[in-house]
Amino acid sequence: MSDGQLAWTMVATALVLFMTPGVAFFYGGLVKAKSVVSMMMMSFGALGLIAVLWVLYGFNMTAVDSPWAFAGNPFSDFGLATLAGSDDTGEGLVLSAFGATFAIITVALISGAIADRAKFWSWMLFAGLWATLVYFPVAAWVWGGGWIYSLGELMFPESGVAVIDWAGGTAVHINAGAAALALALVLGKRVGFQKGINKPHSVPLVMLGASILWFGWFGFNAGLTAAPLGEGGNAGTGLIVVNTLVAPAAAVIGWIAVEKFKDGKSTSVGAASGAVAGLVAITPACANLTPLAAIILGLIAGAVCALAIELKWKLGYDDSLDVVGVHLVGGLIGTLYLGFAAIDTGLFTGGGFEQLIVQFIGAVGTLVYSFVIAWVLGFAIEKTIGFRIKNEDELAGVDTVVHGEEGYAYEVK
Repeated sequence: MSDGQLAWTMVATALVLFMTPGVAFFYGGLVKAKSVVSMMMMSFGALGLIAVLWVLYGFNMTAVDSPWAFAGNPFSDFGLATLAGSDDTGEGLVLSAFGATFAIITVALISGAIADRAKFWSWMLFAGLWATLVYFPVAAWVWGGGWIYSLGELMFPESGVAVIDWAGGTAVHINAGAAALALALVLGKRVGFQKGINKPHSVPLVMLGASILWFGWFGFNAGLTAAPLGEGGNAGTGLIVVNTLVAPAAAVIGWIAVEKFKDGKSTSVGAASGAVAGLVAITPACANLTPLAAIILGLIAGAVCALAIELKWKLGYDDSLDVVGVHLVGGLIGTLYLGFAAIDTGLFTGGGFEQLIVQFIGAVGTLVYSFVIAWVLGFAIEKTIGFRIKNEDELAGVDTVVHGEEGYAYEVK
């Protein structure tokens, strides 16, 4: 790395870390006033725990020597002691910190599915185990030489095709969305679960959180570039930045248009959710789409995710803050869309079916693995120490029961 690239990666690390408080604000605004502390604490708890686990052993697990390896040796450089003593340029340590921010926010995203009804320390236990057994290995599969990284070469060695996941369509969003669905099923429905059960207690917090996420996402997508800064190519910085701007912008339009058609009104929460859906969809694709293709992707993601959040009412799973409808569905859309529109290799852009096939296998493999492990972990925690709070505590308010705090303390004079 040049000095300029190293400096930008440090800035990008701070941007992506800031996204986790953005998630806390976004989720915190969506829940009831008596659950906002609990909701935000799950994001901040994940930040504290996963950062420590990443430095202790998680980073070591994210690179493998063989496509058939499950993960790297967690104890190969415990606590990054060797790297800290040998990294004269600081590049390795900065890249490690950058990777940590991805692990943190992936875990934090899951928490939205279990809002209003989860015990904090049960969540922390789940977060640590899931990161160890799922996120760290999946990061190795996708970016560290594992089976998803090598899938194109294994299946179509003459085609030059590889699974495209620039910044985490599979490793972050499908991964977190599948785990969120599993936990929603394990913990069951909130008391009084029905359409309209929960209105956001603070729309400004929701808008603030979405804005922080969009701001930080430029670090998320453009923090690492395959081409040096200032140079072109499909993975050039400029293309990534433009696509990170325009896809969520189009998704806002797609979401609020569906709202207007379906409900007669376009909402600010819908606009914020649309932006997040577009950001999710462009995450794997930002380096490999033309801006026009990114606009189309954003419109599709915004519209489809606006419809997908209704599935929980039809299918009966209580995904409190629509992690499944936004992150799982949005991640699948962005990942599979590359099979049709990726520059040079998509089905409609000069390639064959190979790109779509490897994208599909990578997405489904991640989804199934994450769902199964999350369900087993959640079920085991629920049956041992308990994961869900009591119904009467849920009605009284998670914040005071679990944390002994209130988000808003009003004095009555």
